[in-house]
Amino acid sequence: MASYQTFNPFNGEIVRTVELMDSAAIEQRLAAAEAAFPPWSALSLAQRGDYLRRFAAGLRARKDEIQRTMTAEMGKLRREALAEIEKSAAACEYYAEHAADYLKPQPIATEAQRSYVTYQPIGCVMAVMPWNFPIWQVIRFLAPGLMAGNVAVLKHASNVPGCADLLRALAVDAGIPDGVFDVLHIDNDQAADVLRDRRVKAVTLTGSERAGRSIAANAGDQLKKCVMELGGSDAFVVLADADLDLAVAAAVKSRFDNAGQTCIAAKRFILVEAIADAFVQRFVEATKARSYGDPNQEASTLAPMARADLRDELHKQVQESTSKGATVLLGGAPVAGSHAGYAATILDQVGPGMPAYAQELFGPVAAIIRVKDDAEAVRVANDTSFGLGGSVWTADAAHGEQVALQLECGAAFVNSVVKSDARLPFGGTKRSGFGRELADHGIHEFMNIKTVYVA
Repeated sequence: MASYQTFNPFNGEIVRTVELMDSAAIEQRLAAAEAAFPPWSALSLAQRGDYLRRFAAGLRARKDEIQRTMTAEMGKLRREALAEIEKSAAACEYYAEHAADYLKPQPIATEAQRSYVTYQPIGCVMAVMPWNFPIWQVIRFLAPGLMAGNVAVLKHASNVPGCADLLRALAVDAGIPDGVFDVLHIDNDQAADVLRDRRVKAVTLTGSERAGRSIAANAGDQLKKCVMELGGSDAFVVLADADLDLAVAAAVKSRFDNAGQTCIAAKRFILVEAIADAFVQRFVEATKARSYGDPNQEASTLAPMARADLRDELHKQVQESTSKGATVLLGGAPVAGSHAGYAATILDQVGPGMPAYAQELFGPVAAIIRVKDDAEAVRVANDTSFGLGGSVWTADAAHGEQVALQLECGAAFVNSVVKSDARLPFGGTKRSGFGRELADHGIHEFMNIKTVYVA
């Protein structure tokens, strides 16, 4: 039976050897999901909500164990892991409370005696999830999906199998019936086969553009619904009247939390020339306070990247950008002696033709792009193939809102870092994907939106 090993990104030690499932094991789980769907979807929303609340309680009760697993597998700082677990628990409780409002029939006035829209579950949803938020990424599809009455199978990223198994164990602890949520330890070829299986009705993916193209093409070939949450190169637009203390503090957090490995992290810092020098000076000084170290230690404020190969690819992007004229103000190299560490890096004078301008830098590297005025800031912010999020920083909130409305992205924030929130729809446009997660939009994505007309 095929197997692979996972490695601790801080010290390079082997974390786990994982055996891939064979066809018989995959068949057993898909059959269980098919059998579980009718009784699960027949439960009341209140009953499904009780299961979700128990799941949330389990997340909190086992938070230290989950944190240690997250940190060992993908390097997340302890404080960041604990915050992710709490956010995930709160999202479970949010959907347990609000799903009934999102799913109630919507009356429509027509010439009929009665006409309305109702929402019905579709069956088994397959999820292909990434490693950067190994609990939250799963919960943001799972909580609304289970409350909707669907069942789910998860193919998690290959470097976080322990996180996947803990989520499955939490479902068992919560009493969620067998087959309602299961984990598949499979490779990409096996995942393609699972998606083509008649019992899988839809797929959701969070990952790279390359993975999105493959999964979406497979789903399209099978005429199955899909949601794609792909990469991002979010603009952080600082206007001339911005509060620089506020903006710089937010810039450091948005760019360097989670070692910069966040789809909605600020990546391109677009600065109006009137404040560019002052912002950059403060940004460099504030970033110097980030301290690389053991992610289990509270003193560490910069985590390793999740894998050494990802670190090496990031460094190539930095080197190519500097060879084309970007200036390194801070960092610019792997952390000496580390397994997968990369120094907090700031590149200035970034322009077209450089990876730092056009590509996603999925690690602790900030790209400074200087512009003349607000109009040029908007043009540069939109000069990307990505469209996930963006933020605008200004003392004039009304003007900031007008600028934010011009950004070609799925989420635009004014004087706040872009973030995901169970109350707000989340997703992108252009090559950042399509479809939405969270809020009412997210729970409706994998439902049959059904018109009922009674003459």
